[in-house]
Amino acid sequence: MKSTLLFPLLLLLATISITSCDKCDGENPKARIINNGTKEASVQIKTSGGNTENLNNVPVGQTSEYRSYNPGHIVFTVTVDKVDYVEEVHMDECHDYSIAIDRNNNISTSTIDRND
Repeated sequence: MKSTLLFPLLLLLATISITSCDKCDGENPKARIINNGTKEASVQIKTSGGNTENLNNVPVGQTSEYRSYNPGHIVFTVTVDKVDYVEEVHMDECHDYSIAIDRNNNISTSTIDRND
């Protein structure tokens, strides 16, 4: 009788421990600018739901705060020195998106899963 109850109890505990390991619980994605370029940088974040978020006038040598937005199809328009860089991506919940601008105003992007 004890072994019959022990297996379901262990299975329940294992399930709880696996699901409680997530660091993020359905939170919206976030984006930021890391500006190591020569001019102020801005980004417009357009979501598939029609919402727009902006990170404006991030000074050289600064990193912006994260800005949260709804998940889905996202269009990022980054502007540095009056030049636009557009990237379309699909962003899921619990992801952070970093837009890095180097000293030559080259733009690179990376995504981090907050559950990793």
